[in-house]
Amino acid sequence: MFFLRYTFAATLVAAFFGTAQAAETAERQFAAIARLPAENLGARVGQAIEVDVDLAASGSLDVNVVGERMDVLYRMALNQIAEGWNWRPLADPAVDDYYQFKFLPLQSVAVERGEYQHEDKIGSPQQMKVTWRYDYFLAFANLYDFYPRSVDDDAGFSANLPAALAGRVGMRAKARLIDPVISESTTFWKATYGKPTDFTLKKRYLIGTLEEVAFIDTTSGEVLCRVRPGQGRCTGR
Repeated sequence: MFFLRYTFAATLVAAFFGTAQAAETAERQFAAIARLPAENLGARVGQAIEVDVDLAASGSLDVNVVGERMDVLYRMALNQIAEGWNWRPLADPAVDDYYQFKFLPLQSVAVERGEYQHEDKIGSPQQMKVTWRYDYFLAFANLYDFYPRSVDDDAGFSANLPAALAGRVGMRAKARLIDPVISESTTFWKATYGKPTDFTLKKRYLIGTLEEVAFIDTTSGEVLCRVRPGQGRCTGR
C-alpha cells in the first residue's frame, strides 16, 4: 500500500482563498469593531463571526497519506496566548492550563512607515527603516469542548479526507464574540546598528467562543467537513 507522510507549509496549501470563497479578513472585522465607541462594544457580544485560519503564521497541516485517503492534523499544543491578561498563576497544572485562552492565527499585515537617519554607532550614521506589523488572532477559552485535555503534542483538530485534495486544504473557524470582544498589545524593538529597523508589533485579538472549525477546499471554497464541540475530528467524502 502506498504510504506518505509530510507537512504542508502554508505557501503550498494556499491558506488564503480566492476572494469569492474567503471569509471577510480579520483585519477588516477587527477594524470595524475597533471603530465603535467603547459604550457600543457590548452590543457585539454574542455576534457570530467567521474567519480563515492563516496556516503560514503558526504551525502547519501535518498530512499522512495512505492510499486514496489522508489524515490531516492541525496541532494546538503551542497555540497559547502569553498576554498578561491570560496568565493564571494559581492554575493547577495537573488539571488546568496556565494560559486559558488559546488562539488560531488569522492574518499578518506588514506596513512600511518610511525611514530616518540615526547614528547608533558613533561615526556611522545610517538610514533606519520603520516597520509595523499587525498580527490577528482568534482567541478562545473553550478548546476542550472539542477534545479532552491532555499533554499529547499531537492534540488538535484533524480530518480524514480524500488524498486527491492534498495541497488544497485550508481551515476556517466560526465563533461567537464574548466580552471584551477585542484586545490589542504592542511590542517595540528599537533600531540598532546591526538591525537598522524600528519594529513595532501589534497583536490584535478577536475574542469569542469557538463553535466550529471547518476544513476547506481552497480551490473551490467547498467545506469538506466540520469539527464541532465533542468531536475534535471529522471525515470528508
